[in-house]
Amino acid sequence: MKILVNGAWRETGAADLASALQALGYGDSVVATALNGEFVPKSSRPGAPLAEGDRVEVLAPMQGG
Repeated sequence: MKILVNGAWRETGAADLASALQALGYGDSVVATALNGEFVPKSSRPGAPLAEGDRVEVLAPMQGG
């Protein structure tokens, strides 16, 4: 299925957000995630199912001022 990840269409066979992050190379990185505009905490990612056309945002924390 195709999902929109940070504005780019990506093909994935992942059934949930946690699996998609692994497949996209984020592994155990510390990131914030949103699915279709709704924040998804790390503990909820395995239970967040993906569907064709879903929008996923992955944000890494930034430091500095």
